[in-house]
Amino acid sequence: MLYFSRWKVVAILLSVLAGILFALPNILPKNMQDTLHQYTILRPVTLGLDLQGGSNVLMEVDRKELVNTLIVQQMGDVRAALRTARIGYKLNRTPNGVIVQITEAADADKANEVLRGLTQPIDTGMFGTGVANHIFNLERSGQQFTFSFSEAGLEARVSRAVEQSLRIIENRVNGTGIAEASIQRQGRDRIVIQLPGVGDPDQVVKMIGQTAKLTFQLVCESQPNSATDNPPQDCASYPLKENPQQNLWVQTSSAATVDGADLNDAQAGFDSRNNEPIVNFRFNQKGALRFGKLTTDNVGKPFAIVLDNQVISYPRINEPILGGSGQISGNFTVEEANSLAIVLRSGALPARLIPVEQRTVGPSLGSDSIRAGAVASVIALVAVMIFMLIAYGLFGIFANFALIVNLILLIGIMSVAGFTLTLPGIAGIVLTMGIAVDSNVLVYERIREEWRHGRTALNSIETGFRAALATVLDSNITSFIAAVVLFGVGSGPVRGFAIAHAIGILTTMFTAFTFTRLIVSWWVRTTKPKEVPL
Repeated sequence: MLYFSRWKVVAILLSVLAGILFALPNILPKNMQDTLHQYTILRPVTLGLDLQGGSNVLMEVDRKELVNTLIVQQMGDVRAALRTARIGYKLNRTPNGVIVQITEAADADKANEVLRGLTQPIDTGMFGTGVANHIFNLERSGQQFTFSFSEAGLEARVSRAVEQSLRIIENRVNGTGIAEASIQRQGRDRIVIQLPGVGDPDQVVKMIGQTAKLTFQLVCESQPNSATDNPPQDCASYPLKENPQQNLWVQTSSAATVDGADLNDAQAGFDSRNNEPIVNFRFNQKGALRFGKLTTDNVGKPFAIVLDNQVISYPRINEPILGGSGQISGNFTVEEANSLAIVLRSGALPARLIPVEQRTVGPSLGSDSIRAGAVASVIALVAVMIFMLIAYGLFGIFANFALIVNLILLIGIMSVAGFTLTLPGIAGIVLTMGIAVDSNVLVYERIREEWRHGRTALNSIETGFRAALATVLDSNITSFIAAVVLFGVGSGPVRGFAIAHAIGILTTMFTAFTFTRLIVSWWVRTTKPKEVPL
C-alpha cells in the first residue's frame, strides 16, 4: 500500500504541478491574466454576480402583445382558409378572439369543417406525448362562428414562448461576450438574467428585450398624406426609424413579404462607399429563393426593411438580388450595427419581453463579499491546521500540507474549467477543508488502533491506509451524490455550492489516498521508524 512505482510518482507530482499552474493566474495582476488567457487556456476563476457585482434583470412575457399577435394571426388564417374554400364571410375582432359571420347559410357546414382546423392545437407534454390543448375554442351559432382563447391553451403558448426565449436570450448574451451570464426561468412567464461584471446593463437589456422580428416587404403604391390616414386593404402603416413621426405604408400579403426567420447569418460591417456601419445578411436556401423572386419581379420598386414594426430603411430594387445576401443600412452607430447583427443571428423572440425589475449589484458589495469569504476561509484553514498539528503531530503536518495542495487543485480545476465562484461556492470550499482532513482523521485513527494492538510501525501504517479506504470512499461517494442532486435540482447559489463541494470531494480523494500516502511513504523509506508518532 505504501509502494509507488516511478510512473505513479511522476503522475502524482505532475498532477500537483498542473494544479499549481492552473491556479497561478488567480494571484497575478489583471494585465498578466489577460495576456495569459489570450495565448493559453490559463485564466483566473470566474467570479459570480455576488462577488464581482453586476446586474440582475427580471423580464416578463408581454401577454397583451402576445394575445394581440395570436388574434392577428388567427384573422389572417381565417381569411386565407375561407378564401381558398370560396366561402363568403365577414370578420370582426373581439378582445378575446375573432367572430366570423358566414354570408350564405348554405356554406355554414362547409365553413364549420374549415374553421375547426384553425383552433391551433399545442402539445403540452414532453417529446410531443402530452395532451394537445387548443389555443382557441370554437363555438357555432347558426352562421356565426366565434374563436375565443382557451385558458389552458393560452397558458401553454405562454410557457412555450418562455422556453424559446430562454435559448434565444442565451445566444444573444453569449454574443456580447458576457462571461457566465445566468439565465433562468422564474414562475410561469418570467425570466431572470444575471450579468456578472456589467455595471451599466441598459444596452444589453435593450438588446435582450428586442423581439427582432425582421421582414422585407414591398412598399404600397399609395402613401399617407397625413398621420391620420388609414392604409388600404393588404397594407400596414409603420413608423420610420429616422423619423418616428412619419409613417410608411407597406404591403402585408405573403407574396410581397420575405420573412427574416429565413436568415442564415448576419454580421456587422462597413459600407465600402461611405464607410457607414451596416449589417450584412445571408439567407438560407428557402429564403434566398423567395428573396430572389421578390426582387426579380419588382425591379425599380422600393421595398421596406421592417424590424419590430419599424421601418429601418426602404431602398429601391435596382436589380434582382439572386445570391441570397444583401445589406441593411439605416444610419446605425457601430454599437447598433453589432447589436442588430447579434439579435438577427440568434433569431426573433416569440413574444416581446418587458423588464419588470432591474437591480445593480455594486462592486463595493462584491468586494465586501470577497473579503468576508476570504477571512472566513483563512480562519477555517488556520483553525483546521492547528487542530491537526495538535492532535497528530508530524502526521498532522503531512495532512496540512496535503490540505494546502487540495485547495490549490480545487481552485485550479475551477479556474481552467470556467466554473463560476459564488459566495455559496466559498462556503463549499470551506466545507471541503473539513471533509479533506476528515479523511486523514479516519486513516490516522485506524493507524493508532493498529499500533495499540501491537503491530509494527510499518505494518500499522500500511494497514491503516488499506483498512480506512472503504470507509473514506463510502463517506465521500454519498457526499458526492448529494452534491450532484443539489446541482441537478437547484439553481443559482445552490448550484455554485454544489459545484465547489463536488470538485472538493474529488480533490480530497486524490490528496487523501495518493498525495498524503506518497508523503508518508517517503517518510517511512527515509527514516525507517520503529514507532508511530501519533
